[in-house]
Amino acid sequence: MSLVEVEQSWDEYCRDNANDDEDAKAGGEAEEKDEVRPMGHPVTASAMSSGSSLPLSTNSTSSSISSSKQSSSGAATPASSSSSAPSTNIPRQRREYPLFITWNTVSRNGHKSLRGCIGTFKAVELEHGLRSYALTSAFEDDRFAPIPASLLPSLSSHVTLLNNFSQPTKDPMDWTIGKHGITISFTINGRRYNSTYLPDVAKEQGWTKEEALISLMRKAGWNGSSSSWARTWRDGKGELVRYEGAAVGLLYQEWAEWRTWVEQWSPA
Repeated sequence: MSLVEVEQSWDEYCRDNANDDEDAKAGGEAEEKDEVRPMGHPVTASAMSSGSSLPLSTNSTSSSISSSKQSSSGAATPASSSSSAPSTNIPRQRREYPLFITWNTVSRNGHKSLRGCIGTFKAVELEHGLRSYALTSAFEDDRFAPIPASLLPSLSSHVTLLNNFSQPTKDPMDWTIGKHGITISFTINGRRYNSTYLPDVAKEQGWTKEEALISLMRKAGWNGSSSSWARTWRDGKGELVRYEGAAVGLLYQEWAEWRTWVEQWSPA
């Protein structure tokens, strides 16, 4: 299926499930009314669960990237996120974005563990970029073994589209926790270091801006003392670029339910 076909199919699937939810709710209410009068006790109606995705927002999945991985073609980064209500707010008039694809395993108690995350800061055509980086992050993130088929039932996948990049600034505090992702670069002994955190990282970790910057500098490869980060930033001609991100994600079970629906309604 093409990306456009997937989008159209997902919209139809969500509408179909929404109608089923309304029918189930209405049926439950009618059954409750019928039974309450003679039996004297209510029957609770529950709606059918449907596949769901993260709403598009200016926040993204948590992510980081080391200097050894960042390039115009791809970057590796840890990340995590959760799933919520369906959304069809993706700006489909625009088809090229910088993006990251994240794979997590989700335990029965909801704990997420990173299994791969690679992306690019270069705007790529969405259909090609999503397909390419989904495979790359699943099988070529050298921090992990390739994801085996046995992990499929516990997987979640998340896409973060990056936008609203600022001009470089020398002020390391010129960003907002929970809103902006940041990319930093600085020089030590003639070598330029760089690294990034996607918008949700600092907020999810409970960091201050200073703590986030120190962590990000260490992610880039700096191993100085925490008390010397500001001097290293100043002497190393540090620069910061802030950006925003839109995140969307899906659990394997949600994908499987949608896929079953597609196969059920597709022509033979």
